[in-house]
Amino acid sequence: MVNTDWYQKREGQAEHLVYLDNEGKELEKLINGEKSMIIRGAAGKKSPLGGRAKENDILYFVEKGGKMEITHRGVLTKVIEKYKMTPEESTEFIKGFGQELNLSEKQKTRWYGKRCIGIYEVSHLEKIEPFYYNREKNMDDWIITDNIEDIKVK
Repeated sequence: MVNTDWYQKREGQAEHLVYLDNEGKELEKLINGEKSMIIRGAAGKKSPLGGRAKENDILYFVEKGGKMEITHRGVLTKVIEKYKMTPEESTEFIKGFGQELNLSEKQKTRWYGKRCIGIYEVSHLEKIEPFYYNREKNMDDWIITDNIEDIKVK
């Protein structure tokens, strides 16, 4: 469901380029309202985004394995980050957001049991004029920038 009341940028707000799982149909599920949250995890001692994702930040989405084309954006409306969990706690925590995350079996295998989990709620999803970005050597699947224009292919 694409919302046409687009959110206006505020001072101090970051813009994020977020990779979504093509195989898990994450973008399609967000568009269709079949999911409202995305997940990141880490086996280490800190959150995958280290508290750098904040409510009201702008998220731009690109699909892994796709054409590297950014076609949609949304607003980050909730950030839930948990640290130093046991594998059992992690799995139960993620299962608590089962409907909102709507993970594929492969995604469950990937995320269940991670010590640190970040769950991010997306709203105000809208289709935008497609653009590409300059990946260079950056292999991260979540890129934080002050302005998305900084990483657009000119």
